Order: sequence, then structure tokens, then C-alpha cells
Amino acid sequence: MNLLFICNQGRNRSRTAAEIYSKEYSTEYAGFYSSSKSLILKKPMLNKADAIFVMEQNHIDHLAQYYPEYYLEKRIINLDIPDIYCYNQPELVELLKKKINPALKDLEELMKHF
Repeated sequence: MNLLFICNQGRNRSRTAAEIYSKEYSTEYAGFYSSSKSLILKKPMLNKADAIFVMEQNHIDHLAQYYPEYYLEKRIINLDIPDIYCYNQPELVELLKKKINPALKDLEELMKHF
């Protein structure tokens, strides 16, 4: 399964999540507003993703506005994690696992039927 994690700049929350799950899944991470072109969300990332994890509601709104074709066809999971954490911060790692693990179980179950 290909997982895409998106946050504001692709530096802290999404990067941490992608690294946590990179041993079990194919993962990528990106941001909407990054100053680094390599971290900006791109259409090929969205094409490849089986599931998209965003950190805030405004990320879903952004996907709906600027990438409506992906918004309508991809599974998008809002983790509702505010932008108050640093990269790999222990509290962030714990919160990501708490929110992502159940979603992954549900996704894996759904994918069995396709």
C-alpha cells in the first residue's frame, strides 16, 4: 500500500509519519507551503497514493480546491494533529501511531475486497 502524508511544510508531522511507516509501506511526505521545492505536494505523489493522510481540516479543503480529481477519488484521512510538534518529537510519534494504526487496519481490510 502506498501512503502519502501531508502537512503544512512537509518537515515535521508528515515527515515523521512517513518515516514511522516506511518499513511496512511505501511512504511519501509533502507540504502545501514548503519553501523547499522537493517537499511541495505534486500530482505524481497523489497519483501513486492509495491513501492520503492529512494533519488538519484545512489540508482537506486545500485538496478539494486545488486537486478536486484526487479529492473525489482518493481515501483521505484527517489525523487532526495541530502544527505544534517538532520532527520526531516523542509526543508526536505517539500521537501519530495512536491515530494512524486504526486507520491502517481499516484500509487493509478494505483493500482485501478489491
